[in-house]
Amino acid sequence: MDLLDLYVLKKFLIPFVYSIVGFIAIWFVWDLSSNAPDFIQGHIGFGMLVQFYLTQIPEVMVLSIPVAILLALLYSFTQMSRHNEIISMLCSGRSLYRIFLPFVFVGLLLVSLVTYFNYQQAPQAKAIKDQLKDEIKTGLKSTKFLKNHLFRNRVDNRTWYMQALDVAHQRAYQLQIIQQDADGNIVEKWYIGDSSYDPAAHTWHFFNVNHVVVDATGNIVSFDFAEKRDISNWSESPWRIGSSAMDPNVLGVPELKEYLAHNSDFPKVRLAPFITHLYYRWSLPWTCLIVIFIAVPLGVVYSRRSILGGISLAVGLFAGLLFADNLFLALGKGSRCFPWIAAWGPNFIFLGIGCYLLWIKATGRELPKIKLPWAD
Repeated sequence: MDLLDLYVLKKFLIPFVYSIVGFIAIWFVWDLSSNAPDFIQGHIGFGMLVQFYLTQIPEVMVLSIPVAILLALLYSFTQMSRHNEIISMLCSGRSLYRIFLPFVFVGLLLVSLVTYFNYQQAPQAKAIKDQLKDEIKTGLKSTKFLKNHLFRNRVDNRTWYMQALDVAHQRAYQLQIIQQDADGNIVEKWYIGDSSYDPAAHTWHFFNVNHVVVDATGNIVSFDFAEKRDISNWSESPWRIGSSAMDPNVLGVPELKEYLAHNSDFPKVRLAPFITHLYYRWSLPWTCLIVIFIAVPLGVVYSRRSILGGISLAVGLFAGLLFADNLFLALGKGSRCFPWIAAWGPNFIFLGIGCYLLWIKATGRELPKIKLPWAD
């Protein structure tokens, strides 16, 4: 890396940092103004306020970094083009590919940073925010219960229904469990008042248990009651039971992998959103590099009249990338296409467009003009 590379990177990094700081400041002022009544009502201290907003920074960074890259590159390259600095670099024998090279390394660094945030912290930010807001409003530690929850274990032919499930504390209340045989006939029924789960021993502790055994015609064969009964050979756990109601949008990579491992017997359509989001957690950060491939060639202009056109096209392509991301993600979640295509498809499409734009500018060509059929 020589002095010219450092000069070009400095031209980019200054507006990039300003953009990131500006986005965070705007978001903070807007969010604080929206939540101020709840904060005042909850009488929260400064420490709780800092904790509340620190948990949201990863999500804000994931959303703002690609936009900041776009704005900073368009600003820096159009300014250098306007002052004929790009032309001077090209006349000195340096190709546009060589000018572009440092930004590839910057893009890879930013991809790594966004990957770190998007691995677990950013997807969970909204759920953590909602939980903290509940704690602020009520003044009590929030406990998430799943109410009136139904879970079907298709491998072991067992159906669970419970009035309340506390995954965090490994407890379930007012359970009804139906055991079927391989032919679908009900063979056992369990009516349980309270239960707890020991994850270390993989054991359920059931309390106030009514156990009924029936034959294939539904007639009762035996009935027994026990104040406590332990069962250690069942594959269900509170996390697995509760995971059937989880939202893939707020799960990080570890939770998505655990969900797919525990619920591999679910239908393909049911698993599609989780598989798609697992791929999407890895594909989303590469938007940073794709934006560089789009913004750099469109920021390089050889006449002042083409500056506005390049900026407009870059912003339009970025908007198209966001639209394609949402469209492909919806198709993947609906099992309308392969999950890896839903996650990586827009990246490959717009990376190809960026490479084509870079090749056009590097070979000294003008962008092809699109003439509308109704234009003169």
